[in-house]
Amino acid sequence: MTLSFRLPDLGEGVHEAEILEIPVEEGQAVQEGDIILEVETDKAAVEIPSPRAGIIQAIRVSQGQTVKVGDVLILFAGAETNIEEEVTAQKQTETTPTSKTSRTPVPASPSTRRIARELAVDLHQVMPSGANGIVTAEDVRRHAESAIPEEKEAASLVASPDEIRQIAVDVPPLPDFSQWGEIERQPFRSIRRATAARMAASWSQIPHVNCQDVADITKLEEFRLRHKRDIEGAGGRLTMTVFALKAVATALKTYPQFNASLDLEHQEIILKKYFHIGIAVDTVHGLMVPVIRDVDRKSIKEIAIELNNTIERARNRQSDREELVGGSFTITNAGAIGGGYFSAIINYPDIAILGLGQGRMQPAVVPGSGGRHEIVPRLLMPLVLCFDHRVADGADAIRFQRLIIDILQDPDELLINMI
Repeated sequence: MTLSFRLPDLGEGVHEAEILEIPVEEGQAVQEGDIILEVETDKAAVEIPSPRAGIIQAIRVSQGQTVKVGDVLILFAGAETNIEEEVTAQKQTETTPTSKTSRTPVPASPSTRRIARELAVDLHQVMPSGANGIVTAEDVRRHAESAIPEEKEAASLVASPDEIRQIAVDVPPLPDFSQWGEIERQPFRSIRRATAARMAASWSQIPHVNCQDVADITKLEEFRLRHKRDIEGAGGRLTMTVFALKAVATALKTYPQFNASLDLEHQEIILKKYFHIGIAVDTVHGLMVPVIRDVDRKSIKEIAIELNNTIERARNRQSDREELVGGSFTITNAGAIGGGYFSAIINYPDIAILGLGQGRMQPAVVPGSGGRHEIVPRLLMPLVLCFDHRVADGADAIRFQRLIIDILQDPDELLINMI
């Protein structure tokens, strides 16, 4: 009997993946747990093990191909049970009550089934919108709302979620650039394509506003140099990003509206009680944003060690999927490569991102003796806070940013006990 193995649901909104490696061949015998494919999503590279012992009868994909959840990847021969039936059975561990008459199970995640039970919705009656006929949570809610007589109020200034969705724009076709000279075509895929999609969605959906300022990090740099070797001896790197992580976590506790997401469907602002901060990492494979969790509960030394290891894993494509999801705020530091003022695009569904530039010695006016001021060289670092103006106002952003600056400018008092 020939059995199909399909791309499984990788979770966290991942709907497709690129085939990186196919370490098996047609006719090859494999054991349960043997790696049969390596794929890359917009989150991370993932090795897929064989769910059964058997013979690879046919490989339906090729290296570099993009596949969607539910697509047939490999055909097995000689397996003891039907892989598709087993996967389906596992997904039906949480299902809505049905009649005794046998009906084909509806493909849906456990969380979607839970929502269906709560709303008393029969999944068989829901029109699916997900890939390969999968019923999503939004499908269930939409079906439940359509079954209730709507009591619509008069038109108001509040736009509905549908009214603020991205408007499709006709884009003219590209010209033939080769008519003007030599060109080279490179595949637009994997992490780069995923990054482009996220940035386009973020820019189209979020009204970006930014505020700019500078932090005098002269004392912080002295503090960093004093403790640098101790941190390196423990396996970490005491970088400016480490201090920024701690400062941001402290500021988020004071101004929780920046540790939030906007739920337009339910017209709610979701305030997060955890402080998981994403760090933008430049890799040869594209931009990745691993997450440092519970920053507020960790010392400077712990963060320095964890951040160093996390960045190395990201650059070597060794990040687990869990390391790349669940962030509530993002920091991007362009200073490491010499960048100055850096206005970044918000990492949706966050509502804010902090961009750091390189600290540079510059003349600054500071209080001197006898009530006079003097011009002295100081190490000044630019900061740019980009935020969603629907959730926070400019005054909030300035106060939030000023608190971060105050923390960075006074390390002896605020950070000395965090080593």
